[in-house]
Amino acid sequence: MKKKSILLSLTLASLLQAQQITSIEYENLTKISESIANDIVDIKVGENLSTEKVNKAIKEFFKYNYFEDIQVTTDDGALKFIFKEKPSIANVDIVGFKSRDRDIEITKKYIRLEKGVMYSEKRVNEAKETLLRELEKEGYINSVIEVEIEKLNDNAVSVIFHVNKGDEIIIKKVNYFGAENLDEDNFEPAIVNKEEEFASWFITQNDGKLNADQLKYDGKRIQEVYWEHGYLDADVKDPFLEVDFASNQGDLDFYIKEGIQYKVNNIIIYVNSDIIDAKELYPELMLSKDKVFNIKKLRKDADYIKTTIANLGYAFTQINYDLKKDEKNGTADIVFNVIPGDKVFINDVKITGNSRTLDRVIRRNVYLAPGDLFNLTDFNDSISRLKRTGYFETVDIEQKRISTDKMDLIVKVKETPTGNIILGGGYGSYDGVMVTGSIQDNNIFGSGLTLGISADLSKNTTDLSIKLANPAIFDSKYHGDIDIHSDTIEISNSIYELDKSTKGFSVGFGRELIRNLKVGARYRFDFIKERYTYDENDANVPAQDLRFEDVDYTTSSLTPYISFDNTDDFYNPRSGFKIYSSLEYAGLGGDSKYIKSSSSLKYFYSLNSLYDLDWILRYKVQAKFLVDNGQINQGDSLYLGGVKSLRGFKSYAFPNYPNGVKGDPYKAMAASSVELSFPLSQASKMRWGVFYDYGMIGEDNISDIQRSSTGLLFEWISPFGPLQLIFAQALDDEATDDTSSFEFSLGTSF
Repeated sequence: MKKKSILLSLTLASLLQAQQITSIEYENLTKISESIANDIVDIKVGENLSTEKVNKAIKEFFKYNYFEDIQVTTDDGALKFIFKEKPSIANVDIVGFKSRDRDIEITKKYIRLEKGVMYSEKRVNEAKETLLRELEKEGYINSVIEVEIEKLNDNAVSVIFHVNKGDEIIIKKVNYFGAENLDEDNFEPAIVNKEEEFASWFITQNDGKLNADQLKYDGKRIQEVYWEHGYLDADVKDPFLEVDFASNQGDLDFYIKEGIQYKVNNIIIYVNSDIIDAKELYPELMLSKDKVFNIKKLRKDADYIKTTIANLGYAFTQINYDLKKDEKNGTADIVFNVIPGDKVFINDVKITGNSRTLDRVIRRNVYLAPGDLFNLTDFNDSISRLKRTGYFETVDIEQKRISTDKMDLIVKVKETPTGNIILGGGYGSYDGVMVTGSIQDNNIFGSGLTLGISADLSKNTTDLSIKLANPAIFDSKYHGDIDIHSDTIEISNSIYELDKSTKGFSVGFGRELIRNLKVGARYRFDFIKERYTYDENDANVPAQDLRFEDVDYTTSSLTPYISFDNTDDFYNPRSGFKIYSSLEYAGLGGDSKYIKSSSSLKYFYSLNSLYDLDWILRYKVQAKFLVDNGQINQGDSLYLGGVKSLRGFKSYAFPNYPNGVKGDPYKAMAASSVELSFPLSQASKMRWGVFYDYGMIGEDNISDIQRSSTGLLFEWISPFGPLQLIFAQALDDEATDDTSSFEFSLGTSF
């Protein structure tokens, strides 16, 4: 570009001497507008031609990186700029890298080379280098990528990357030279490059594939493990990989100097006593005197101190810590120095990214408002609360300091579709073919209201409902909902079939007492019909007086409840609890007269902080008890089995009355589940996991029937709601049990 400009300057200097401009034209200019071009040229008709201005204009045009060449001509004062624009990329192909079309499209975005972008050799080379780095991450070394540029016309080219994957190296052995006090069991969970294990093809085993991009970090990860065990002098050199290219296998060697193990001696916190007495902070620290030092606990203690001070309004608190080692005695003093800065107040809360959701709906979920003293807990809880609404794909709140004592909060959201029209279905081992249809919006007109009309049809169930819910009536702490429903369910076993139909409505109303804690009550009125069908030719059919009878009855009940939810996301929580407890009293008129207690607890914990992996531990326990208060009908019985309680067994598998003798409704049930969830495709919002379920149920004794199961599941946060595919295996089933090895779940999650 510079050479062209110099040559042009010499030409202009000799040819364009004091010519008066009569017109200015731009030929072959499509990338920028003529008005912008006029501003760049900065020459007006009637002025004398300036060589300096023309040179400057050419340089400015080239800065746009749109042009391969620019020529300038004059003809009796007519100034003309003739452009040769760079072609656009009309097509990008990546051959030999990924097999699935979706993965290829994701890769194109990753290398920032997609259809429509401007072609340049530099841009293509950068994309090539990015692909090579990605291949190294996946364990391929010495890969070769050839680039083919095909000119389609003067304005378009096609770019084809021919990928020749290099050798995939398998790590057969990892050696930790110098490790005496810690061993492989300590290091293996932390590092990325692991040695190949037996049956490496199985999902729980290490496949040993080299991840070259992470080699430089694995040594630091091992050193971190030593610091967690008190070895503050530990030094881990960069690993050495010895590869046998004949077999594409290698050994990975780490060279370690451990040093001595340190224990905590004194812990000192320097903080302005006018802000807080340091004595209030010591009892909550995780580190304590005479205990082995742990760097992870040290960081958590620093975060705790920062949060405590920031909750007093000191938003920009800094926590510096220093370690004073005593090698002779193997101890370390820890000194925290708190630099609080000034108290900070909220100047304004600004909201961006919400094209649909009303500002007030977002603001009511933010715990900080203009004029409030900053509080870090309120800040973090606001992010979690916004995520729990289910209205947004991402939520971020930026702290923008505008003075020493004031800040703006910039709430940045990316909305996710909340309204949908669904016509779909699937197959479940219990319900057979399922057809689902619904019209629902969880954020009507951006107001936060939920309105849904749904119909679920299958071999055994028919559910029709209309629901309206308001999570914040008049933007207050009160919430309410109304539901009109008509449900039919068929429950079958080896002796009879029960067809139970329910038509009715419910109305709920409640209030948030304190943050994340809600109380309320729900009134329900249902008309219920139970119809039993027997196989008259079956020798096991009981005598008439032992059969269940057809019955029509009504249930009028009031259910006070209490719930707590501090999870960090609506669809896929990684931290927090969900706790729910209710007590239904049936007998406010109607035929059913009972008291039903229902309680559940769900716990979510991300293992990311421990292993730097997106693994999520989930635990759930629930219990229900039914007390006869005058009349319990068979349809009021508690049931066990299915996706919501005990996978591996059909829905309503228990009670099953295998001997055909009429029994009483079951009055006690408990179930628990533990899951470990792993990422499958972050871009597609897909995960997979393993689980173990255990359940109990009985007429009066909760342990009359005890069953358990295990299995795999696949999850997808799809455009029409959470979807699960569950593959389960009953562990202790009996011959008369109704088991289920596959379940399809739409609209429900853990």
